[in-house]
Amino acid sequence: AAIVRAVAYRTLLFRVVRREQEHPVQRPVPDGTHRLTVVLPAYREVDRIGETVTRVRTELGERLGGTPDALQIVVVDDGSDDDTYGAAAAAGADTVVRLEVNSGKGAAVRAGVAAATGRTIAFTDADLAYSPAQIADLVTLVEDGYDMVVGSRRHTDTRTLVAAGRIREAGGRLVNLATHALLLGQYHDTQCGLKAFRADAARDLFDASRLDGFAFDVELFHLAERWRLSLAEVPVEVEHSDRTTVSVVNDGLRLVADLMRVRQAARRGDYPNPTQHGAPTDG
Repeated sequence: AAIVRAVAYRTLLFRVVRREQEHPVQRPVPDGTHRLTVVLPAYREVDRIGETVTRVRTELGERLGGTPDALQIVVVDDGSDDDTYGAAAAAGADTVVRLEVNSGKGAAVRAGVAAATGRTIAFTDADLAYSPAQIADLVTLVEDGYDMVVGSRRHTDTRTLVAAGRIREAGGRLVNLATHALLLGQYHDTQCGLKAFRADAARDLFDASRLDGFAFDVELFHLAERWRLSLAEVPVEVEHSDRTTVSVVNDGLRLVADLMRVRQAARRGDYPNPTQHGAPTDG
């Protein structure tokens, strides 16, 4: 009976949290010299990052109107032992940040957010599994009042142009199941590599985040729930790459361990409340 009550209570919380998050809230436009900053975390991407920067500049810049203040591209070289840094700079990235040691995707995106000057801040993967032009759709929703807009590969309207391998697909589904033990909202895909935020919300989230690895996405969702930030899930067009630095087994195990750390930190009250951190409270 106790288990049934706990499940019923948690199901009710699922619905309440998502209902609160689904509504955008109009607030003053955050400060920023660019309309959008795109953060590209990169590790050992010397032979690909130049093309990535060029495509983001061309395809996304066109969608944003092509004005000089429309787009800032920030590449974060996550301690690569090749010349990813130089290749990104040569391709015309506005800012290139170099981490001295390989610290993880979460650390790289956090460093990129710190360097961002956009009123909206988005991040995506260097392999451009998600075509740059579709970032503009996320920007529109952020400007309409959402604090956080996330792509979802599980959305009914998502189009998969090139499917992931079976092992990677199975690993992704297991990760999503694991996240349901931590998060209240029934999100379809926490690990999609396409997300955008109001700049002030992004800074608050990453200032409060602790995880440097792949589980940092889940931590962001947890903080968004805690602070009642508005959040929209949107369909994407995805073209999986056969080249990846992700190990399904090793990174999957590390992710589960990180999920437990988030859960323990939340239980201890280690994460700030909205009023403690200055995060929006009316979203």
